[in-house]
Amino acid sequence: MSRLFSLILIICIKLSGYAQNVDVYPTNWWVGMKNQNLQLMLHGSALRGATGVSISYPGITVKKINKVDNANYLFVDVVIGATAKAGRFNITIKGTNAAVSYELKARRNGNGKEYAKGVTSSDFIYLLMPDRFSNGEPSNDQFTDTRDTVTDRSIALSYHGGDIKGIINHLDYLTDLGVTSLWLTPVLKNDMPPTKEAVGMVTGYHGYWITDHYEIDKRYGGKQAYADLVNAAHKKGMKIIQDAVYNHVGSEHWFVLDPPTKDWINHWPAYQGTHHREETLMDAYTNKADYKIMVEGWFTPGLPDLNLTNPYLANFLIQHAIWCTEYFGIDGWRIDTYKYCDLRFMNKINAALAKEFPSLTMFGEAVAANVPLQAFFAENNMNIPFKSNLPGVLDFPLRNAMLDGVRQNYGWNEGVNRIYTTLSQDGLYKNPYRNCIFLDSHDEDRYFSTIGENMDKYKMGINWLFTLRGIPQLYYGTEILMKNFKNPSDGMVRLDFPGGWDGDRENKFLPAGRSKKESEAFDYVKNLANFRKKSSALTTGKLMQFAPQDGLYVYFRYDGKQNVMIATNTGEKTMVVNMDRFKERTNGFTKLRNVVTGINTDLASFTLNAKESGVYEMIK
Repeated sequence: MSRLFSLILIICIKLSGYAQNVDVYPTNWWVGMKNQNLQLMLHGSALRGATGVSISYPGITVKKINKVDNANYLFVDVVIGATAKAGRFNITIKGTNAAVSYELKARRNGNGKEYAKGVTSSDFIYLLMPDRFSNGEPSNDQFTDTRDTVTDRSIALSYHGGDIKGIINHLDYLTDLGVTSLWLTPVLKNDMPPTKEAVGMVTGYHGYWITDHYEIDKRYGGKQAYADLVNAAHKKGMKIIQDAVYNHVGSEHWFVLDPPTKDWINHWPAYQGTHHREETLMDAYTNKADYKIMVEGWFTPGLPDLNLTNPYLANFLIQHAIWCTEYFGIDGWRIDTYKYCDLRFMNKINAALAKEFPSLTMFGEAVAANVPLQAFFAENNMNIPFKSNLPGVLDFPLRNAMLDGVRQNYGWNEGVNRIYTTLSQDGLYKNPYRNCIFLDSHDEDRYFSTIGENMDKYKMGINWLFTLRGIPQLYYGTEILMKNFKNPSDGMVRLDFPGGWDGDRENKFLPAGRSKKESEAFDYVKNLANFRKKSSALTTGKLMQFAPQDGLYVYFRYDGKQNVMIATNTGEKTMVVNMDRFKERTNGFTKLRNVVTGINTDLASFTLNAKESGVYEMIK
């Protein structure tokens, strides 16, 4: 008996040893998915010499075994039938005596209602960087087993220690501000060493250098912290938007260090960066060489450019996006560097997500020079060969127009006319209300600095942000007048939120920690955002704009229940506003109520001081 026990023990140890050398992705899956096909990626040195795999589990069928260039990989196509039940089973790797345990889970309840709800024009998005918002758990600030072991708040481009627990700790602050959706810069594992660039030693604190898709960075708190955030946010009626990066990964990603196929990464004879000319994607007269450089050129030398036409890589990324949505229960996706990706792949991943999560929404970052180019990347009404299925985009043309409206003097093609002419092209989008509109972000100079720290101009931009069509996005700290330019690096516009760390000299999360001007800004955003939250006209109503005259720009948001006027005097003198010009929208009304101050004004005697703007609910 003892000899038999010893033999069993040896076999178990041997099997365990093999299993530890084989990883499987996705790390688990679910029964009841609309797409019953799943492609498992097996990776590990124990796969060398494998002759195939077998799975013995009711409802699971092994359809095909795919061997690739690298013997450390097997790709296994399986079908999860309608009769399959949640549970565990072994994937036996023939020819190696190895077996990997795999789990099928039951799907979450509440698809589209409790999670995967999508982000719409009724929402207000708050963009934050986990490393720079608040440090809720100092014990995860740094680790000795990571490639970057330094956390130093005195260095703009180093890790600072912010984490997911810090975000959870301040959900009440965000709820009070009127936020309905949180967009976090990427939270996936970024185990990269500091990289020398022109601005100094740069680290992966921002999250865009992914090294493992199936791990949440432990410096942010790991998987459990992220799950806790999603659950806590949902309990407060708040949505979570995850940031996706499909174009590239960090150079230390495990599948870059050990690529499955020779064409996993876009290779060139010598380094070739993208030329950033999105025109080549839409241009009817473009050439193949320019197109190839745009899509397959690397974003930067240190970020391997993924070959999204590789079918195994495409499946890996698509399944990962579905996995994250189901596993964590997120509500929407913001997609980084969208215009550098193979657009056929993007249509495929968008469609796969929409199939499993019909209410889920996505918006992509595709910096574009004008409205036609921006609309090209979204669902649009243009008669062009390639048609995108992306619901919405980050609206760079409108963002640039709003900044020009605030900063430039009035002219035929300058100042507020830039907003007017930009919006006049909205017919190119299938639904411009699905675009995300913004004044600044982690990649842009801080809004308050770009307008010369002028409060009148600050309010102009905030008024437009919360009342124009689309989904407003506010960058963390804009509500308390955080400022700076990207000089000498973008780290200067990604500084820590004051009060997010124990021992901070000031705590801007609390009213007592804000200056008079900061309180004015915070209260202005809060009052307008919370009014918008309950306003059917501002969230889903129609928009009617009137051509600017002498620097005066007036537009209306309206529906059958409410009529709201937004008026801005960008000129240098007080204006008596001739309301007869706007009678198409003002007939039947006698007063205007400023939604921020609560002050009522007679329609017939409405005036605006120089640089004054306001949001006014119309009263009969």
